[in-house]
Amino acid sequence: MPRLSALTRLLATPALVAALGIGCLGAALGLDFDRLQQALVSRFGTTQLPLLQEWRGLVDAGRGLSEREKVRRVNDFFNQRIAFDDDYSVWRQSDYWATPVEFMGQRAGDCEDFSIAKYYSLLELGVPLNKLRLVYVKATQQGPYGPVVQAHMVLAYYASPGADPLILDNLDPSIQPASRRGDLAPIFSFNGAGLWQGTGQQSSRSSLSRWQDLLARARSEGFQ
Repeated sequence: MPRLSALTRLLATPALVAALGIGCLGAALGLDFDRLQQALVSRFGTTQLPLLQEWRGLVDAGRGLSEREKVRRVNDFFNQRIAFDDDYSVWRQSDYWATPVEFMGQRAGDCEDFSIAKYYSLLELGVPLNKLRLVYVKATQQGPYGPVVQAHMVLAYYASPGADPLILDNLDPSIQPASRRGDLAPIFSFNGAGLWQGTGQQSSRSSLSRWQDLLARARSEGFQ
């Protein structure tokens, strides 16, 4: 049996550390597209309406596809259409988690925004909640003066409870099993049902607050 990566070991851990009142979402969110469009236009104008309509087309056309194909299309949609940028450049804040509407409205965002938009999209396409986790990691990349470690977020998809999860990432656009992502060291993971602890307990608490705030803002925009 191949040696499991740290990322795979964390994501395979079945014990739920806490269901901390972060709200449970069903397999599909029941989007109100009229409200989503109004939310987009009221804050960002009409410039990004075509992108929102493209996303709606992705959702409408993708419901009957296999889960693996849904994962591929959602990953490609955001990676190919939206620019990576840091929170200060986009929001003038040190750390801001954008809703999918805000992400598309700015057409730019950081790793959390990519991961959250993919998470919401796959839920709406009917992928069950228990197959998805947002994962905070430390990512090692090669810089001009050697390896650089930075905080990062990815989305993990489980084809089955015991499967090696697939990683949806904006740094590496290819979808790979967690066991092949030795560049990612997990901190903790979460979804709409709970939080799984790796290391970094203090940071997970502050991030949970951001997650609760994001869920509330997304509901106000039309994600139900």
